[in-house]
Amino acid sequence: MTAAPRDPEYGNGPAGEPLTPPVLLSSLLADRELSLRHLAGPAAAGVHGVHGVHASEMPDPSPYLLGGELLLTAGAGPADDPDAYVARLARAGAAGLGFGVAPMHEEVPAALAEACARHGLPLLEVPPRTPFSAVARAVGRLTAEARTRELRRVTEAQQALAAAAARPDPVPAVLARLAASLGGSVALWPGGRAAGPELPAAAREALSALLARVGREGGPVTATDRAGGHHLAAYALAGRAALGTATPARAPGDHTVASVAAVLLTLLTAERPAGAEAAALTRLLLDGDPAAALTAGPWYAVHARGTGDPQALAAALGTVLLDPREDVVRLLTDRDPAPQPGWRLGVSAPAAPAALATAGAQAERALGRAEAARTPLARHTEPGLAGLVGEAEARAHAEALLGPLSPALRETLRGWLAHHGNWDRTAAALGVHRNTVRQRVARAGELLARNLDDPDVRMELWFALRVAAG
Repeated sequence: MTAAPRDPEYGNGPAGEPLTPPVLLSSLLADRELSLRHLAGPAAAGVHGVHGVHASEMPDPSPYLLGGELLLTAGAGPADDPDAYVARLARAGAAGLGFGVAPMHEEVPAALAEACARHGLPLLEVPPRTPFSAVARAVGRLTAEARTRELRRVTEAQQALAAAAARPDPVPAVLARLAASLGGSVALWPGGRAAGPELPAAAREALSALLARVGREGGPVTATDRAGGHHLAAYALAGRAALGTATPARAPGDHTVASVAAVLLTLLTAERPAGAEAAALTRLLLDGDPAAALTAGPWYAVHARGTGDPQALAAALGTVLLDPREDVVRLLTDRDPAPQPGWRLGVSAPAAPAALATAGAQAERALGRAEAARTPLARHTEPGLAGLVGEAEARAHAEALLGPLSPALRETLRGWLAHHGNWDRTAAALGVHRNTVRQRVARAGELLARNLDDPDVRMELWFALRVAAG
């Protein structure tokens, strides 16, 4: 089990993935069932975050690491040159090395412990009675628990920010709530409005520089830095305004919380349509002729279903173009939507104003896929014919058509069609003899009662095979 690529600043997974805080080595060491023992490396082993577990006996496993893994070995890998082995792991960003003292070694080699201490890589002893799979399962369990806690924290923070935005003096209330949620300081630029503890001079100066960057025309939308023992971030608002945050520590959900606050502050400080007017405008844009009502875009149609506040969802997505209905919430936004806690979202492809009716249909189908797959967000990304057919209808047709075929016959037929009926290339791709390919394709034609030389039949089968494989 290996780690997914992560944002180096926030510790998140790729865009769209749930918030995933790392597991601290101290949490694994505290697990009595594992009985792990810290032998070498940094004394404060708990500060190292584990994002996954990888077991390997290779002399150089570093090409297969993404960073943040606890690498488990029985000793074959580091046997020849422990120092070079540990140096490669440290350069690859491994969170630690777990050494199983059985069956190859009765104790952890002293040279390996010395190398880990020299290169700053935590070394853990894995006792004989603890399988490597038990360590991997413990990391998975602790990761799931941490993710749940972080999602709950982010959801509560979003709700608190939305409530603050409804107060009589909303801007100071949102700033104060954001500072409390992040456990740090925040500032609105220009104007000097701020909340939270006073920052050290180095952090204050660096944050001011960040705010000036994102607030400048043509500057970045967001920027980050570290100074004065603080993690700094700045977010562009409407016009040339910007929001800055400074925190002693950085949790995975902090970026999401700050982004919601930035959207709320944009809505509070800019002139935008709201309430019934926004709902009426959204209906016009989705169902009528919006060409004269919007900028060129691109725009995203979003269909959402969940238990949260639709107004808070709209704020999180950076829009007030909201049409809350009994069964589904429909929105339009000019920002690429991200998953939102408590909601399932279907997102259209980017669209010009004149194409928003089609975008609405795409978002509806995407929401159906999100609910079927139990994923927080699904996007319409399929071009061409597949994009014109609903997911359920396409899958039902594919299963009905391909029902007589075994998995092996489906795989062979897909490979044969992908190689335009070339027997040799298909055989090479599948790793079988060309006569096997011929026999399987012939058998598939018999079971389907179709003429596989007919281009229309091939096209229909290719479409069905792609849908079934997805």
